[in-house]
Order: sequence, then C-alpha cells, then structure tokens
Amino acid sequence: MEEAAKIVSDIKAGKVKPLYLLMGEEPYYIDKISEYLENNLLAEEEKGFNQTVVYGRDTSVDDIVSSAKRYPMMAERQLVVVKEAQELVKTFEKFEAYADNPTPSTVLVICYKYKTVDKRKKVLKNFEKNGVVFDSAKLRDYQVSSWIERVLKGRGYGIEPKACAMLAEFLGTDLSKISNEMDKLALVIPKGNIISTKDIQENIGFSKDYNVFELRKALGEANRLKAYQIAKYFADNPKDNPMVVTTSLVFQFFVQLLQYHGLKDKKTAASVLKVSPYFIKDYEMAARNYPMKKVSGIVNNLRKIDIRSKGVGASLTNGDLLKEMLIGIFD
Repeated sequence: MEEAAKIVSDIKAGKVKPLYLLMGEEPYYIDKISEYLENNLLAEEEKGFNQTVVYGRDTSVDDIVSSAKRYPMMAERQLVVVKEAQELVKTFEKFEAYADNPTPSTVLVICYKYKTVDKRKKVLKNFEKNGVVFDSAKLRDYQVSSWIERVLKGRGYGIEPKACAMLAEFLGTDLSKISNEMDKLALVIPKGNIISTKDIQENIGFSKDYNVFELRKALGEANRLKAYQIAKYFADNPKDNPMVVTTSLVFQFFVQLLQYHGLKDKKTAASVLKVSPYFIKDYEMAARNYPMKKVSGIVNNLRKIDIRSKGVGASLTNGDLLKEMLIGIFD
C-alpha cells in the first residue's frame, strides 16, 4: 500500500517515468495506479490523440513498441497503457530493447496481472533501470483487517473490530471486492462515523444471527443449540453459505485455538494468532471448553470434512456434512 501511494505521490509531484511495469498477484493496486495515470497524466483535450489503451490478447509487443515510439501531438507526452499484459507472456522479452532505451516523451504502462515477470530476465532489469517496477503482492488473510482499517481511516471513517473482522472473513482477500463494499457503505454512512456490525449486516447483506462468526462463537461457547440452529440455516441457504467457506473458517478457528493452548505467555495471543485483541476472549472461553487433546482431534476431523466438502469420497449434502462436523466437535 505504501509503495503504491509513493508511486502516485511521485506522479502528482511531476516525477513521471517513461516506463511503469505493474505486476503481481493482487490486481487492486495495479488497477488503481493505472487508473490514476489514465485520469490525470494528460489534460482532457490531449487524450484524443495522445492516450492509447490496448489489451494483451488483441495486440503484440511489436505493435505496442511501435505506438510507444511515436511522438505526441500538440502535447508534452503521450500515454500508452497495456492492460492484461500477462497475455503477452510468451513474447514479453521482446520489450527488452525498448525498455533499455525508452522514448522520453512516452509513458508506457504495462499491467501484468496475477503473475510476475521472471526476475532473472534482462527485460525486467531494463524496466527497473529506466522506469518503475511495482510488484503487487497478495495480502495474507491476517493482513486484510488492518488494510481495511487503514483505507477507511483515509476515507474519514472508523470501524468496530468485529465489523472489520466480518468484512475480512466474509469477503476474503479480494481487495477490489472489499473496496466496492466499502464504497457502498460510504454512500449511506456519513463521514466521521464508526462503522458497526449493524451497518455491515444492513448494507452488505450478512445475516445478523446466522453467519460464520456466530457459528464460531457458538462453538467456542459449546452452545450446541445455537450451533445446530445456524447449521440448519446454512444447509437451507447453501448459496449464501458455501460449505467450503464454512469449513475453512471453522478449521482456522480451531487451529488458532490449538496455537492458543500452546502459548506460554497468553498476553502475546493477539499477535501470535494474528487476530484483533477484541477476539481473544473468544479463545479464552473456547480453551476452557476444549482441552488441547480434544482440539487436536477436532482439527484432524475438520481436515476430513474439508476434503469431503470438495467432492472427494462419498457424496453428502451440506446439511449432512454440517451435522457430521458438529458431532465431531461436540462429542
């Protein structure tokens, strides 16, 4: 996030490079940097003749280089943006000569998503020498909550720890998807407010009482009735509650509980488990209800349930798998 912000900040300050190779598994920042250049590098009256956007599947490296070598018309520079450039993977090294000697009046932006250019290749070294190479790494699960907090703070909002964790858990690590949901919240919540779990439930569509958070809480409290009620709701609404996701999040909870049991200093639990301190009380409760040996058995059983939820072995309904999961946890 900081590196992407620095690139945009430099562009704003007029420190524009002739080459931008934006690559990596996380497309969010690739799109954001590219969009900023498209929207701000040229004046509106300059874009007609001097801004070109092409897609990797519809063009070739030779054509892109040819466009990049043209001179701008009635403008200081031209902008050439190549989207989905990973489609050019087999011929990408043909950029090597141009990257070694780019046209100073052209800004060539290459959006190479979901993978990276081989760092041993000379073509990459040439991009680094004469331009900007940005590697947009995918966030790990435990980093998403802090990312949400930072982005919302930048937009003038706060967020409750549980609400933040709900967004992170339910939306995964897709930053574009999370950003879109935050945009929805910004339409209905005045700037300066603290976003609550109620805001999340009302505006993003999570069930207040029947979600994986409530299931994990019921399991931690050993509340059989509530856990079975939530499981029945999940079974009746499989589209909104995929078994693979449910199993994954319950598995994660018990793996973290196993780690919690093994900690000598429980004061370090939040940092070791990579969770908000707000949730440590849930692990304290669960640790009282499930001894370490029991948790180990639960984790092994959940591994088997996860495999079966993906269609391996005997075919069972979501309802049957959920019952089997809960029996393995409680009995």
